[in-house]
Amino acid sequence: MFIISAPSGAGKTTLCNRIVRKVPDLRQSVSFTTRQPRRGEVNDRDYTFISEPEFRSMAGAGDFVEWAVVHGNFYGTSRRRLEGILQDGFDVLLDIDTQGARQVRDSCSGGAYVFILPPSMETLRGRLEKRGSNTRADMERRLARAVEEIRDYSMFDYVIVNDVLKDAVRSLESVITAERLKSGRVDKVWLEKNFLG
Repeated sequence: MFIISAPSGAGKTTLCNRIVRKVPDLRQSVSFTTRQPRRGEVNDRDYTFISEPEFRSMAGAGDFVEWAVVHGNFYGTSRRRLEGILQDGFDVLLDIDTQGARQVRDSCSGGAYVFILPPSMETLRGRLEKRGSNTRADMERRLARAVEEIRDYSMFDYVIVNDVLKDAVRSLESVITAERLKSGRVDKVWLEKNFLG
């Protein structure tokens, strides 16, 4: 599992979308949310958009590996979707906030945790303004929350500054490659058969 977190506006979703298209055998887990779709977002591709009562019912049934309320909306990662991707033999990418990353760390073993930073708070503010979908109050709430999230950077294994997108994609690809090459991921049966048998 690759758990990717960032403050709102740091470019995490764009980065995740690019890396999933670029890296073979990597799938993104589509989160559930109660927020309204932004312009251009597609249900079950970007998020699965559901009502708050539906979300609460799923959370109560233990259907989420992690879930949180972020900026007044509910977000959660489906346990069934996550397990399905892993059982199909793919690595999985989770695009989640720091609260969710903490829950995944507490409930699941393994995984590489990556925190995405903007180059500065001014850049972050500019990116949020460019979206055009946030009210002034919502934007200020997101910026205040960003400071809290950035304080949690040390719980992550890697930190990538997303200043130039292609450089950030290259850095994230390097993390994925390094994690895939760890000795613990070597197929022991293959190793025994080909070298030690």
